[in-house]
Amino acid sequence: MTGDRRWRCAGLRWSRGSGPVLLWRHPAHGERTSALTPDRPLAFTTGPGRHCTGVRRGARHTPCPDDAELAPSAVSAQCADCARLDRSYSVAADTRGDDPRPYDVYLAWFGPGLVKVGITAAERKGVRLLEQAALSYALLGRGPLMAARRAEAVLGAALGVPDRFPYA
Repeated sequence: MTGDRRWRCAGLRWSRGSGPVLLWRHPAHGERTSALTPDRPLAFTTGPGRHCTGVRRGARHTPCPDDAELAPSAVSAQCADCARLDRSYSVAADTRGDDPRPYDVYLAWFGPGLVKVGITAAERKGVRLLEQAALSYALLGRGPLMAARRAEAVLGAALGVPDRFPYA
């Protein structure tokens, strides 16, 4: 994405049809993707700072209304205001107990000593595991959100595996 410098890379995604893609966002032109094929050269130019990625709900993206710049030490890709909006619908925050969608419970392996239990919306068909870079995984069950969350907690305790890894 050369030319207009307002195009920003919004990260790596996994497309069922194309495999790994980079997602690009522009305030006026919306979103585009670029396929990451094995033979494609890739280069980035960094700018003076990082900016908030906004909020994504389902398939809809809302840009950060303030185009907030993030501190260099920020761990999140969102400003505090966008993160609060996002958390209100977060499956991980258990704030959507009435979510009618089915959820998959999985065990994922990331390498020696790195196994985790988790849940993901069944409609995502394993894309979450690809985004997390799981080397292999096993789907263990499917059900409503709160049942899947409970199965995740019970399996984690019974198998002695976490539901997330610390950054370190």
